[in-house]
Amino acid sequence: MTTTPTTAPDAPRDPAATPRALNASRTTATAARVLRQLRHDPRTIALMILVPCVMLFLLRYVFDGSPGTFDSIGASLLGIFPLITMFLVTSIATLRERTSGTLERLLAMPLGKGDLIAGYALAFGTLAVVQSALATGLAVWFLGLDVTGSPWLLLLVALLDALLGTALGLFVSAFAASEFQAVQFMPAVIFPQLLLCGLFTPRDRMHPVLETLSDLLPMSYAVDGMNEVLHHTDMTTAFVRDVLIVAGCALLVLGLGAATLRRSTS
Repeated sequence: MTTTPTTAPDAPRDPAATPRALNASRTTATAARVLRQLRHDPRTIALMILVPCVMLFLLRYVFDGSPGTFDSIGASLLGIFPLITMFLVTSIATLRERTSGTLERLLAMPLGKGDLIAGYALAFGTLAVVQSALATGLAVWFLGLDVTGSPWLLLLVALLDALLGTALGLFVSAFAASEFQAVQFMPAVIFPQLLLCGLFTPRDRMHPVLETLSDLLPMSYAVDGMNEVLHHTDMTTAFVRDVLIVAGCALLVLGLGAATLRRSTS
């Protein structure tokens, strides 16, 4: 009589085959790999670090005849420019990893999606620190941005904005099949926030529907946080609220990015 071989349902599984959601060593190894790759791509590094500084420099001298205008919008743009550049670079870089098959090979290893997303966030966050520090130093100490509060608080908000841009870029890259599609997400994700964040007109003067919508967008709180530093000498309750909301949104979007991460574009 022939017997059919069966597999033991309770056979022990290899622990490496089921990685935990997040592991410090795997996360730092992923971040180190991304930074090594970026080291060989000077154009991307220049885009992330220098473009916000160049934009602030141009803005200062566009309003050379009315420095008060630069003071009123410079702090807001100090947070917006890093968010936009980090969004673009991160979404395209992550998509390139997927289209080249790198993500599929990495996720076949004992590497969880949480490790991968956190590693990318750590790598790009490291560059965001450099970017935000240079842009803040340029605006305050070279371009003469008149800030009532501490420049360190400006740096904090600029850094959180850059991290938020990184998180948004990681998230939307999961829904793009090409680099062109990744860029197309910018009008859908960034431009509405740019129009409704209070940069062009106070949010309380908008149509009630738009004001309510702006209350749901993280860039609104980034601009509000910058304005708090611009007009108050001490850290206000509103500033703390704005910072926590921006940081919370960044963490939430990173979690969504880990949940929606795909191995490949197919």
